[in-house]
Amino acid sequence: MSRLHAVLFFSVLLILAANGKLSAAEWDWTNAKQLTLEGQGWTDTESLFDRLPAKAKGVVRDPVWSLSHHSAGLCVRFRTNSTSIAVNWSLSSDRLNMPHMPTSGVSGVDLYLRDSQGRWRWVANGRPNRQSDNTTTLISGLDGREHEAMVYFPLYNGVTQLSIGTMQGTDIQPLPRDETAKKPIVFWGTSITHGACASRPGMVHTAILGRRLNRPVINLGFSGNGRMESEVAELIAELDAEVFVVDCLPNLKAPEVKDRAPVLVEILRKAHPKTPIILVEDRTYADGWINPGKLQRNLDSRRELKEAYDRLKAADDPFLLYIRGEGMLGDDDEATVDSSHPTDLGFYRMAEHFEPIIRKAMASQ
Repeated sequence: MSRLHAVLFFSVLLILAANGKLSAAEWDWTNAKQLTLEGQGWTDTESLFDRLPAKAKGVVRDPVWSLSHHSAGLCVRFRTNSTSIAVNWSLSSDRLNMPHMPTSGVSGVDLYLRDSQGRWRWVANGRPNRQSDNTTTLISGLDGREHEAMVYFPLYNGVTQLSIGTMQGTDIQPLPRDETAKKPIVFWGTSITHGACASRPGMVHTAILGRRLNRPVINLGFSGNGRMESEVAELIAELDAEVFVVDCLPNLKAPEVKDRAPVLVEILRKAHPKTPIILVEDRTYADGWINPGKLQRNLDSRRELKEAYDRLKAADDPFLLYIRGEGMLGDDDEATVDSSHPTDLGFYRMAEHFEPIIRKAMASQ
């Protein structure tokens, strides 16, 4: 091989490495199920990374069942001394993005590493270019010391398989939580809880809060279908949560809120007499200031939720809390894509808005 050919050959290898396409001999691949998988409330699922159990099929409405195949909120935790970390994943749908939400959030993955101060820090986003067998090197050039890592799954697509790649001969192990931080915060909600329209999976408020509060998160956001239905509430009541957060108002009108809010609280409370339940008002539509119909919908739904909350509190429920919607996305109307769904800025503000109440709920335990 001439010197020129050698230079070209090794240049190609570097390019392939940067794109996660090194020879299989360079990597060891570990299935996510062999590591610490979080965000899945049930293990008896129809597909590997579903969010509802197989028994929910035919019990919940078809749209809820279909959306439960999306992997929103799931993540895999591990520790490794590999100098490079890669991911290989396949998706259940070839719809990689949406008009108002990019591929990086709909179908991508996010890598976070814990720094020396114990903070989870974003490192890289992996974006697919096809439905099956996407491989991306998320980071190279690590120092060879053991690092704690977390990879978030896609928000608006399903995952049929996901494996973590480490350099051959290095070590990778599950990263379990200690006993004091094992119980999850369970979020039940709409497309916003589901993750629309975060630019990447780690930027949804549920994920931000999971990192800040050092707790697993179970994301049961169902786009357009967070409707406080009793059959979903009965399933959620099976979960041993630290806190239940119910954020369904954007998918309900005021009469439905009036009828359903007390029922869902009763279902959860029967199974969990002392677990905090947080009822959340809807975010204010960003164009509500100029669109009276949208503003009125906010006001009507909130009125019914607050009245239900007040009645339940009056019946002596000390573990019921409330998050108001006004100011949730700020007051400058700059935090949504379409007046409803938050941008990353909106999700950051939501996390800021939710955090004090969730901390208060956790402290009551």
